[in-house]
Amino acid sequence: MIKEQGLSVQHVSQTMDIGPTAIRRWLEQYGAEQNGQPGIGKPLTPEQQRIRQLEQENRQLKGDVEIFKKSIGLLCPRIEMSYQLVQQLQKEATSVTQCCRVLSVSRSGYYEAQRRSAKPVLCKASVHLKAAFTASHQSYGSRRLVTAMKNQGIEIGRYKVRSLMRKASLKPVGKRKFIHTTDSKHDLPVAANVLNRQFNPVAPNMAYVSDITYIRTGAGWLYLAIVLDLYARRVVGWAMAPSMPAKLVCDALNMAIQQRRPAPGLIVHSDRGSQYASELYQDLLDEHGFVCSMSRKGNCWDNAVAERFFLNLKMERVWQRQYANHTEARNDVADYIVSFYNCERLNSALGNLPPTVYERKMAVQEPIVVSGIT
Repeated sequence: MIKEQGLSVQHVSQTMDIGPTAIRRWLEQYGAEQNGQPGIGKPLTPEQQRIRQLEQENRQLKGDVEIFKKSIGLLCPRIEMSYQLVQQLQKEATSVTQCCRVLSVSRSGYYEAQRRSAKPVLCKASVHLKAAFTASHQSYGSRRLVTAMKNQGIEIGRYKVRSLMRKASLKPVGKRKFIHTTDSKHDLPVAANVLNRQFNPVAPNMAYVSDITYIRTGAGWLYLAIVLDLYARRVVGWAMAPSMPAKLVCDALNMAIQQRRPAPGLIVHSDRGSQYASELYQDLLDEHGFVCSMSRKGNCWDNAVAERFFLNLKMERVWQRQYANHTEARNDVADYIVSFYNCERLNSALGNLPPTVYERKMAVQEPIVVSGIT
């Protein structure tokens, strides 16, 4: 200490009124301790020796850090390289504060660099998000968009999707007022509710649901009847006509029979409409050995899956179009069913898979031999 401050032993002796011999002995002991020796005085205790060892290791670490800082300055002159190193060290559970302190960079500068680098990624995600939203006919919310983006190889969280949707003003199309079309005021016999809301059969061609809806066109109303297989929520039959005779629902069921070849015992559920209670429709069921099931009076929830399909169809396609005539409406609705709903649209009840994809996946995992399906 005396040498470091440029003081002589004689000067310190006179100033502090201490003998020069004692000062020289202290200096000799201090120098010995600095070199790891116990000194010429009283031997160091184990605790003191441990302290001396830690002090020496601390001095060595400080020297190593100085070398590291100098090497970073020489090899990585751009501060962006230091920011990249901080990001890499974070993966090894090292805090940002510690990394920035060791590398002599500011935390605010690091976070600002992170924000700037994230802009191109978010811009790309926003473009893909708008494309997926448009492809869904403006129907997907944040949950389905997360899955759609993941299918494109873009990992993004739901809350980030919601934020991007707000910035881009992407809002799913809304619902319209429901108009009742079922005519259950008739004297025809009705069937019991055999399905009883069991909407998740374990195999294809075990339970179908059927219903009728209307579509507005410039040439008047066009009525659509569909048959949907509950196993994969797939539309397997449909028919359209400018009126609602019993033949309309029979044509839809015949299309399903031709495509799927279901075995006897299939449950076919519908509402209590006069078309489904008609002799023509009931004879068709009896001919193939199918079990007729009908919703309870005034209870739309008993046929909720078919009702939901019609809502999706209208929100995602019909309400976004103005059909000039029946032919234009027929072609567009058929395109929605075949090209989009059955093959592309993500269905939350199927683990966000389209119906055809779900059927293929389940057929590979658990091969089931059913009439018309392997």
